[in-house]
Amino acid sequence: MAGFFVSFEGGEGCGKSTQISLLMAHWQAAGRRVRQVREPGGTAIGEVIRHLLKYHPENGAMTREAELLLFAASRAQLVREKIAPFLAGGGIVVADRFLDSTTVYQGSGRELPADQVAAINDFAAGTCRPDVTFLLDLDAVTGLARARARHASRHDRMEQAEEAFYHTVRQAYLDLAAREPQRFCVLDAAQPPETLHSRILETLNSRGYGLCS
Repeated sequence: MAGFFVSFEGGEGCGKSTQISLLMAHWQAAGRRVRQVREPGGTAIGEVIRHLLKYHPENGAMTREAELLLFAASRAQLVREKIAPFLAGGGIVVADRFLDSTTVYQGSGRELPADQVAAINDFAAGTCRPDVTFLLDLDAVTGLARARARHASRHDRMEQAEEAFYHTVRQAYLDLAAREPQRFCVLDAAQPPETLHSRILETLNSRGYGLCS
């Protein structure tokens, strides 16, 4: 029996890590086979790419095209090494970002052609797509302030972008969710974490991805 794939998306500081931790603990306590992954990263190769994208001292000169291809390379490795085999074995995969991040950050945010971004996403991920995607929506100013406060001593490359970039990213996420309502669930990330967690469990149960065996 194939498993199922849940992804979490949203701008900086939206609380994805907290909700993923709560969901992982919930499913682990219920005895489910569940694997957490993150993008970029999640594999030995992907973590090297992650460091290059986020923290390497030479990444300031990185072009938007190089950035797109590095995210895709990390994803290609993650899908084939970690996600697809685990799903094929009936497990649950929970991802902190997947290809939707590339669609909005590198496509809309970096103003790369949408058709080219989609083609590269398709090549990297193959047929692997989340069954459910939770978009934790938060206004860009609040989210960016949260993220920068959390990483006060070490801002990654993405967090150094101009505020206007994050307003574009937020709207692109909302537009994407509107185009795919069967997959996306948009949640107000300003709500208390416990409330968000309850909404996430309710959504998964209503879609048949709760505690069913």
